[in-house]
Amino acid sequence: MVTKNKRIFLSPPHMSGCEERFIREAFASNWIAPLGPHVDAFEKEVAEYVGAKGAVALSSGTAAIHLALKLVNIGQGDIVFCSSFTFAASANPIIYQGATPVFIDSEPESWNMSPNALRQAFADAERAGKLPKAVITVNLYGQSSDMDVILKICKGHGVPVIEDAAESLGATYKEKASGTLGKYGIYSFNGNKIITTSGGGMLVSDDLEGLERVRFWASQARDPARHYQHSRVGYNYRLSNILAAIGRGQLIVLAERVRMRRAIFGRYVHALSDIPGVLFMPEADFGCSTHWLSALTIDQQLCGVSTLDVIDALAEENIEARPVWKPLHLQPLYSRCPYYSHNEESISEMLFQSGICLPSGSSMSEREQKRVIETLRGCLLGRVKAVV
Repeated sequence: MVTKNKRIFLSPPHMSGCEERFIREAFASNWIAPLGPHVDAFEKEVAEYVGAKGAVALSSGTAAIHLALKLVNIGQGDIVFCSSFTFAASANPIIYQGATPVFIDSEPESWNMSPNALRQAFADAERAGKLPKAVITVNLYGQSSDMDVILKICKGHGVPVIEDAAESLGATYKEKASGTLGKYGIYSFNGNKIITTSGGGMLVSDDLEGLERVRFWASQARDPARHYQHSRVGYNYRLSNILAAIGRGQLIVLAERVRMRRAIFGRYVHALSDIPGVLFMPEADFGCSTHWLSALTIDQQLCGVSTLDVIDALAEENIEARPVWKPLHLQPLYSRCPYYSHNEESISEMLFQSGICLPSGSSMSEREQKRVIETLRGCLLGRVKAVV
């Protein structure tokens, strides 16, 4: 039975107050429809923040991945290597383009794409005489993939890398912004992300010519004629001026949101690391994670409880927690697609069996986090106790 305690969400939106000024400007100028000055400004500000030459604001991160695939000419019968340990939106655009995904396992050091598995996939593709047209690597839960190694492997085969940084805006890899290492980078501003526009995304790149093509495709591919004329298939993928106004207000506080999420992760580590069988998602030494979501694994044999037991115990206290991503190669939609594991063991499958994401919202108070921690300790140590 759910208690009357205030609901603690996994990762709710956190408004800064700065958004209202930009929204009022949009209303005052009557720029309510898609596109407008806030869209232009948001693109410029995001590009400057991450150090990319350009950016295109889109309706979602999924739309950004889709158009990135179009930029590298993915089509019917092509192959795209993609991280398996991620949300379905990372791979669904591959299907939109009529291509086939081949899924790549994670490495234990970062939980992101395994260079070992990637090398094996390329070796097999070379023997078969059919290389992938692109590689999509996903930066999970706020942490970058090991991009230098991945880029070196892909460059050796002449294959471009699309960096799905939907979950890692604000993170760094060797002092470079996550999302700017690949040919194209993707950010998401969904309601649960570290900053939000309610719904939206961004494609960033140094390929300014490619970004102009994306703007054309994302605006229904309307030809430059006085009448409505269309020579190519287009998409209704552009971000609205109102949502871009929200994004501008959110971007102002991004650095503070990163600091707060890292502090939340640190408090979890301090409070729970003494429990046998509890291990936190490691922070790789090649960069700085935002810890968008605080994730850990639970050894059921040592703890005596499963991740689902823990999620249920938290739910009893009106606290939202979730399992980590179910690997895409285990999803019914993709179960027949090829998959390459890190070694003899599949890291992503092991993580799925034991992983859990804890409440990580930057608006969560220390008192609320204490409630989460006390419930967790009570469950994991086998002595559930009332939370004051």
